[in-house]
Parts: sequence; structure tokens; C-alpha cells
Amino acid sequence: MNCVICRHGQTRAGTATLTVIRDAMTLVVKNVPAQVCGNCGEEYVAENVFARLETLADEAFTSGVQVEVREYPAAAA
Repeated sequence: MNCVICRHGQTRAGTATLTVIRDAMTLVVKNVPAQVCGNCGEEYVAENVFARLETLADEAFTSGVQVEVREYPAAAA
């Protein structure tokens, strides 16, 4: 797809590192499947991947995490 940010690049399959901040919690999730623009680096995450990220953030928040770094679960991609 064409990048909607720079309008010059094409996206390709890759991974992203995303940070979720909720109140005093900071969750960093590495190796999240994404489409990445080859020109500007903008990252696009599919709806099902985003839903899984929300679940991970909810679990971390509920368990009292303040700062944590996790890998995106490979089976959930």
C-alpha cells in the first residue's frame, strides 16, 4: 500500500516496537508485526494485532506493572 504519511513510499512487511502508556504504566512491546513504509518508516499495525496489544496492555496494567518490555507473542501474529 502507499504510505498515507509521506505519500511516496510503499509499505512492506516488517516489525515495530510499540510503547503503550497508561497512567503510571509503560509497556514496550518488541517485534510487533507491521507494515513499514520504506521511505519514511511509518508503521501500520493490523486491527487484530492492535487488539492483541490492547489485551497485553490490559493484563500488564491489571497485574500492577510499572515498566516492562515484552516480545509480541509469535502465535498471536
